[in-house]
Amino acid sequence: MPNNPNPLPPRPPSAPPLPPEDAPEPMSIDGEEEDAALASSTHLTHEELVTRRCRRVKQLTRVYRAHYWAMMEELKAKYKEYYWTYGRSPFKEVEEASKENGKPASADKSLGFVAEEEEGFRKCLAAGCKAKAMALTRFCHLHILADSKQTLYKGCAFVIKSSQGRAVLCGKPILRSTVPAFCPDHFQKAERYLARALKKAGLNVASPSTVAPKFHVLVTEFVRHIQTKRRAAQKEIGAEVRVKQEKVSEGS
Repeated sequence: MPNNPNPLPPRPPSAPPLPPEDAPEPMSIDGEEEDAALASSTHLTHEELVTRRCRRVKQLTRVYRAHYWAMMEELKAKYKEYYWTYGRSPFKEVEEASKENGKPASADKSLGFVAEEEEGFRKCLAAGCKAKAMALTRFCHLHILADSKQTLYKGCAFVIKSSQGRAVLCGKPILRSTVPAFCPDHFQKAERYLARALKKAGLNVASPSTVAPKFHVLVTEFVRHIQTKRRAAQKEIGAEVRVKQEKVSEGS
């Protein structure tokens, strides 16, 4: 019995997958007719090659520009949704109490797990707290600071007022790695206070808003300064050598 190299019948070709209903239409390339006419050509002139590349680059630029602005519109929509959900400050309900006693509200209470949610906003899970939870967390800023085990945040150390001989700090949560330990608003205020104090002391200090020179600019200026000093030193040495040679020639 002869060996059958193909014992199984050939598999019928599978039907092509149906395109989804919301699939975008394929993009048409500008100048397809001209490209089709030149498809069988073995050689292209320089003008034809440059024209085709220029046409495709222009179309690709338009596509990238349209895609960029579409992404910008999507970013605006997402930012609007995020701001609508988390835009209101979580300190409005407890801000006054926090400023009066100088420490976060309910700092001496342990964190609870009472779920509370109103009007589509997630509330803090601490017992009795009605503040909104921080984004991507289950607790508000103040109760996160009250947790002794967390190591990510710390309170703003800016002194907002003095009450009964003790300083009252801002206390708004900031990242623990922030130096100095001020929130963005108080950091700018501290810069203004520092510049004002230095100006009163007669010290001429650049404005904090002035952009500092980049590192490569400093290196270039430093190298130029060193080269200038070396050229001046070489000129002095050359002048001394010429004077010595003149004296030797006069003596001989």
